[in-house]
Amino acid sequence: MPTSKKKNFLEQFAVTGKGRFSLAKRSTEIGKLYKDKKDYRDQLEELREQIDELQHMMYAHDRYALLAVFQAMDAAGKDGTIRRVFTGVNPHGLQLYAFKKPSDRELDHGFMWRTNQFMPERGRIGVFNRSYYEEVLVVRVHEEILQKYQRVPEEFTKNLSRVWKQRYEDIKNFELYAHRNGTRVMKFFLNVSKEEQGRRFLARIDEPEKNWKFSEADIKERGYWDDYMRAYQDCIKATAAPHAPWYVIPADDKWNMRLIVARLILNELEQLDIHFPKVTPARRKELQEIRKGLSEKL
Repeated sequence: MPTSKKKNFLEQFAVTGKGRFSLAKRSTEIGKLYKDKKDYRDQLEELREQIDELQHMMYAHDRYALLAVFQAMDAAGKDGTIRRVFTGVNPHGLQLYAFKKPSDRELDHGFMWRTNQFMPERGRIGVFNRSYYEEVLVVRVHEEILQKYQRVPEEFTKNLSRVWKQRYEDIKNFELYAHRNGTRVMKFFLNVSKEEQGRRFLARIDEPEKNWKFSEADIKERGYWDDYMRAYQDCIKATAAPHAPWYVIPADDKWNMRLIVARLILNELEQLDIHFPKVTPARRKELQEIRKGLSEKL
């Protein structure tokens, strides 16, 4: 795909905080980006190889890191997307964390503590399967979590609308801090429709090998669909920024979704001013002397 066309294609998924944003107007499906299964696999493999090459260079350069945050409703495809996009990337340069229900120890700290300690080191790609954004999504939909289980002093939780506003501000400040220290932050919302989610839940029931994926809790959360959409709408709008954009990815077609995510990650890596460390003439001369000595002993 020509550079100009690729840029225009990818920009349609970005939310940077500039202009209006409506989640309801973002499609959950677009035209197929592949001809058939083989074409899909070939495209994804090529993208993964390029991601791996640039990550290797980023590691050698040792100045930048990249954090990819994945958020979505249940059954949107976070696990599968992460697995297929990053398969083939050198494990040494990849740091993957999945965040579930907070532990008692985590609840004894501020709401970003448990994720902050897993931020990627320079030269590496960090992947968060769920993240600190749960604190303005799940916790907002289920406010009793904040009031009953999180140990924030009551004086700070009396006005809940203020709580969310302050947490958005804390998140934006943190992501700006990360950016200024060399970590590029990309946030992906895998935008699946309620109808497609329902079909995937049915598949988890009908196909024995998928039974383990199904939980009655998923059906309970599905009942809060509209509340979650409002929470995502407000969250994305409040925390999107040019240096830490959100990408709203159509997720009804899993193959499309994975190709789009892979292209976006590759595009971000391509924008980094990275290179392999340059060897000075003096060091090159030293290396040649070392090589000569090694060769003579063979």
